[in-house]
Amino acid sequence: MTYIASQLYLFLQLFISLHRRKEHYRKKMTHWFHRNPLKATAPVSFNFYGVATTPAATKVCNDLRLSRTRLLELFTDSSCNPEMMKNATDLYFSLLQGFILSLDDSSQECKLRYIQNFKWTDTLQGQVPSSQQDAVFELVSMGFNVALWYTKYASRLAGKEDITEDEAKDVHRSLKIAAGIFKHLKESHIPKLITPVEKGRDLEARLIDSYIIQCQAEAQEVTIARAIELKHNPGLIAALAYETANFYQKADQTLSSLDPTYAGKWRKYLNLKTCFYMAYAYCYHGQTLLASDKCGEAIRSLQESEKFFAKAEALCKEYGETKGPGTTAKPSGHLFFRKLGSLIKNTLEKCQRENGFIYFQKVPAEAPQLELKANYGLVEPVPFEFPALNAHWTPETLAAFDLTKRPKDDTAKPKPDEEVKPLKEPDIKPQKDSGCQIS
Repeated sequence: MTYIASQLYLFLQLFISLHRRKEHYRKKMTHWFHRNPLKATAPVSFNFYGVATTPAATKVCNDLRLSRTRLLELFTDSSCNPEMMKNATDLYFSLLQGFILSLDDSSQECKLRYIQNFKWTDTLQGQVPSSQQDAVFELVSMGFNVALWYTKYASRLAGKEDITEDEAKDVHRSLKIAAGIFKHLKESHIPKLITPVEKGRDLEARLIDSYIIQCQAEAQEVTIARAIELKHNPGLIAALAYETANFYQKADQTLSSLDPTYAGKWRKYLNLKTCFYMAYAYCYHGQTLLASDKCGEAIRSLQESEKFFAKAEALCKEYGETKGPGTTAKPSGHLFFRKLGSLIKNTLEKCQRENGFIYFQKVPAEAPQLELKANYGLVEPVPFEFPALNAHWTPETLAAFDLTKRPKDDTAKPKPDEEVKPLKEPDIKPQKDSGCQIS
């Protein structure tokens, strides 16, 4: 009986500990992410009257229309979760593959690839659409939107006031999934487009690369939050912050040759996050130096952290004043920003007190060079593949499409003046004291 009682006591203690950890977890960290608008698209009916000559062929077309409509609805449904999104994308893409893939595994392209015109807008260039009569264009454009949805889902979760541990893990996972989708589109499908990608458009390498890098950087923000809350070695936190700042800087440099009218606001965000995580890196590097009795160098590192934080604060204001695509927010008012300011101030004051009472070391004129390399916690995209061909696509179904019966005026093409209405996205403004972390 005593043994059972002791085991029950240990179980209750473990339960209480985990509960407290989750409550502690809910209150500590927060993230804020910039988001560009979703792409919008013209309706597609997939009505190939006369061309689809059997009920099976007509059913595939109907399924394509319905599954496409459903997927577009989910992009703006705030109740949509990753499972719902995956089910919808798997269905639509498995059906769309019948317009692209050869059924006999040969290198010959499908006869239906160029039967339908698709029209998509751009995340940066507003409602100015691009149009291509190519199913691969539809595949990469819709895939791009799916990746964007995962980033917006992560942002929405990160903006909740009482985020749970599992939800914070979903933030981390969703950003890695998005990065994997962008990477797969760039490497495996965008090169197959017949019409070259226009400069400054979503499918161009510069923009795709920036989206990939931004997803990795934002996922690493969650990793850094975990490391801080679990009180990992300050050297590891400094290295992760430095790597994250480099990610943001690389994403910004990738966009540097784009028209600032379109990319200006996005770049302000990337600059802001670069400075913010450089401030983090110097702050925790200062803690590492202090622990090694290098108090003078620690003070200089914290002073450099202050400088980067001040730059980030100025960029917060500039971000809010910059017009252009993207979310509207005042990042300097968010908890994630205010917490770092307090940490830098308190750590610097501690170093100065220690130096005045114990070390009496000279503060160097030059800031320490950060040559930090994180061996743990670096984020890589989750590998992505489109689903296999839907079972409804059989050789008989494909043969039932008679392209000789297409109308001469090619009514599959939308009218030149056809309007592409923007998607009505849910309000994802982050709340002022929202919290997000992973522990």
